[in-house]
Amino acid sequence: MNVRQASKDKGRARRARSIVSYLKKAYPEPKSELKYKTPFQFVVAVILSAQCTDKAVNRTTEKLFRKYKTPRDFARTRPQVFRKELSSVPFFRNKAKHIIAAAQKVCDVYGSTVPSTESDLQTLPGVGYKTAHVILGELFDVWEGIATDTHVKRFAKRFDLSHHYDLKKISKDLEALIPKKDWKYVNNGLVLYGRYICPARPHECKNHPLTKLWPAALHRWPKSK
Repeated sequence: MNVRQASKDKGRARRARSIVSYLKKAYPEPKSELKYKTPFQFVVAVILSAQCTDKAVNRTTEKLFRKYKTPRDFARTRPQVFRKELSSVPFFRNKAKHIIAAAQKVCDVYGSTVPSTESDLQTLPGVGYKTAHVILGELFDVWEGIATDTHVKRFAKRFDLSHHYDLKKISKDLEALIPKKDWKYVNNGLVLYGRYICPARPHECKNHPLTKLWPAALHRWPKSK
């Protein structure tokens, strides 16, 4: 590693720590805004949230979760009926298929209990690295990785914390920069910050807390790939 690269890496690490320091103070209790009452309902809500807002998911699940509560409820539903019940969210056909299959596996393999490890969760249809770590954090207060969604990806690019576009690679870059004890604050904090303070569309944000930490971000509006 040359001197220039080493200096850049140190700058990224310092910047990441400053960002997390703010997030810890602003959002001290990581908590999803997805609404649910049972553990498997949360799994369903997270699967539905892919490329969909939490508000839209909550509108759909408000009625859905009155009918379906346990993994067995979801496993027994008729696919044609279930697809219709999910039709207001993007990619509802695939999501319906994944949810039913995941429910069946939870019933058959895990005794109708949502598994509590990353490896087991990722055996469920529709559950990848990001989804698994969102579930682990919310349901079990286990933070073994940083979940990267569109908000986390956007800020990782804006604040030059990763040059990747692949979500898992961004997660790994952030995990290398941020002490493990602080991983729990990253996803939830950046989601809320992006949702309520600094949205994706270009706008004036020089007075936003994170931009003040690194003003160069003011001129960085990465495009999605």
